[in-house]
Amino acid sequence: MTSEAAVENSSEGKPELGQDRVLIFDTTLRDGEQAPGFSMSRAQKLRMASALADLGVDILEAGFPHASDDDFSSVRAIATSVRGPRICGLARCQQGDIESVARAIEPATKGRIHIFLATSPLHREFKLQMSRQQVIDTAVAGVERALGYCGDVEFSAEDAIRTEPDFLAEVFSAVIAAGATTVNVPDTVGYTTPIEIAERFAWLRANVRGAESVVFSAHCHDDLGMAVANSLAAISAGARQVECTINGIGERAGNAALEEIVMALRVRSDRFAGLTTGIRAKRLHATARLLAQITGQPIARNKAIIGENAFAHESGIHQHGMLKHRGTYEIMHAEDVGFARSQLVLGKHSGRHALRERLSMLGHELDEAALDEVFVQFKTLADRKREVFDADIEALAVGRDPEAAGPWHLSHLHATSHVDSSASASVRLTHDDGRVVSEAAIGDGPVDAVLRAVSRAVGHEFAVEEFHIRALSEGGDAQGQAAISVIHEGRELRGQAVSTDIVEAAAKAILEIANRIEHVAVARPTEPTAIAH
Repeated sequence: MTSEAAVENSSEGKPELGQDRVLIFDTTLRDGEQAPGFSMSRAQKLRMASALADLGVDILEAGFPHASDDDFSSVRAIATSVRGPRICGLARCQQGDIESVARAIEPATKGRIHIFLATSPLHREFKLQMSRQQVIDTAVAGVERALGYCGDVEFSAEDAIRTEPDFLAEVFSAVIAAGATTVNVPDTVGYTTPIEIAERFAWLRANVRGAESVVFSAHCHDDLGMAVANSLAAISAGARQVECTINGIGERAGNAALEEIVMALRVRSDRFAGLTTGIRAKRLHATARLLAQITGQPIARNKAIIGENAFAHESGIHQHGMLKHRGTYEIMHAEDVGFARSQLVLGKHSGRHALRERLSMLGHELDEAALDEVFVQFKTLADRKREVFDADIEALAVGRDPEAAGPWHLSHLHATSHVDSSASASVRLTHDDGRVVSEAAIGDGPVDAVLRAVSRAVGHEFAVEEFHIRALSEGGDAQGQAAISVIHEGRELRGQAVSTDIVEAAAKAILEIANRIEHVAVARPTEPTAIAH
């Protein structure tokens, strides 16, 4: 990025300093994706980034560009095509890292370089082997270098909560003087408590030189189950940016959950008077479901805000109260976060317009081509089911993954099983290049047999790590969602598929993984190169 580009980027404006707005810094694609089991491909990250932009996040941390070629290309793809949020990349206070972020976010209309350096005594002694002064000098140099590429630079003091308050204030004062626009106070290991973090933010805002000219940010982890509470406490003490993830995904126990912070600010406006976010809350449910589909990690039924039980009432006392007045047992409406109240929706005689309306109500706005694709799948499903539920329709909407759409397709499947005997399965697959491959296998059960048959047909060996089946709706004809995690050539890959036949769902899920492998093999030679460490 040239210095001219840096000036142009700076003209896009620095973070808002208004006291009535809390900026939502989403790190689902960086900190969230780093957690085991939540890795995403470039196409999946791009799809998720578009959903986050539609949700209304202010800053979208798209990745750690210097970490790998894949990370670099993903961040650059997001910076090129996603508009709305400020696109951010993470860097250590090192020249190579900062240059990688600058090149990756260059296409963005609004960019940010986010640099970090550990400040706590533990990290200084055992990880960095740096003195206090060396940490300050390195942090300042990093900020100054980043400002040469981008006018919006955030500095994070890793393990800030376990850093001596006076030294943390000294570091922040120095980076603000160097030009940092946001200073972040991470609770890197989820150690703090709400009272403690509120006191720390209040103290820092009173003792950091230049505090009035920057945005103070909180980044809380959930190791003690207090990430959201700590984030809200920081807001109450003056933080005007919170770093969070959809569904609270992230390293170890996770990050603060975006949906919980947003709705807490809205529902408890009496405690956070006048504070707003730019989040379109009615899109929370759809965004959370999309992430779950992409990662293959289901949302806990009792998850606050977006879990299946979040607005369910089974107790007779609760049901009686709800019939009298919704406010007796609900502090927010299901519709506020994108749930639809009625569950039974469409059937085989329903038309394209009705499907579009229901998808829109569920938070899925599809273009004409995507709607055509979903409508065809809906009609096929409606012929197999008496009643099509919201969960069925949503599965069709979020299951459209370009990396899983081919080249392999299932054209025939037959499976049998017997008590006290092996099961058998035969499959016929077609390939976009015209190949037709038939294979058969035996296994411990029909699912195992079909997985073995598909593996033989596509020519890949899969070591299955996890396999789950869950019903998406009600009744004996409910769709089952199969989720499979495998190890292939040292990489963890996941696939998901739905069908009223769970064996077919399993076959399509493993086929989805095979298709991902082929797409990656084709794309890899043309991907941009970044410096790796």
